[in-house]
Amino acid sequence: MMHEESWGAGKFVCGMTTGLLAGAVLGMTMAPSRREMRRCAHKAAKHVTQAVDNFTDAIGM
Repeated sequence: MMHEESWGAGKFVCGMTTGLLAGAVLGMTMAPSRREMRRCAHKAAKHVTQAVDNFTDAIGM
């Protein structure tokens, strides 16, 4: 005989929604600020520029 579970589709959807909301809240609290994002982007652009300069120097351009 098959054993029937007492969990219905409604409880499953409720659990999924709870997990989704918890993940969204956690993501929003851990997200970096605009200032941190700008600083990171500026540092990355600086590193790329430096790498391109090093590469062009290495190939003699």
